[in-house]
Amino acid sequence: MSDSPQPTFLVSAYSDPVVVKINGKANYLNCNSFREFIETILASGSRRIFIDFEACKGMDSTFLGILAGTAIELRKLSPAGELVVGKLGERNYELICNLGLQNLLTVSEDETEAAESFAALQNQEVSDAKNILKAHENLTEADQENVAKFQDVIAFLRNQVEKQDKE
Repeated sequence: MSDSPQPTFLVSAYSDPVVVKINGKANYLNCNSFREFIETILASGSRRIFIDFEACKGMDSTFLGILAGTAIELRKLSPAGELVVGKLGERNYELICNLGLQNLLTVSEDETEAAESFAALQNQEVSDAKNILKAHENLTEADQENVAKFQDVIAFLRNQVEKQDKE
């Protein structure tokens, strides 16, 4: 079975822009870790975020509120940052527009931005892969519910680190 029962947020945290790829539904049940991740990357100085909705099966008002808050925070920065959303699909685009969020964030038609960042993530040097792995392990230590959310990205990163260590 290829569909994960738990939604996941895959991230390329050290790219510019930072890329978040949503798999499954983004809602109040799973958005706290997303919000914490956003706070962390903003505190570290990131100013551009791209969210890939291609595999997102829907969002609720809580998640949409986090997007709005993120866009507002990015606009307050000096220099101002930008939240870009892409690969929305018709339903997710409607959800964003019904709440007027298209006025706060940028809706991208560029399909290559996320793909390039994830390709770069796969080719990161081991030090970056180790840092990304540690960040995700920290999230799972902080809250056991995060284990299911990040198990796929942790497995991927562990594999990357092991491959790099063998070389």
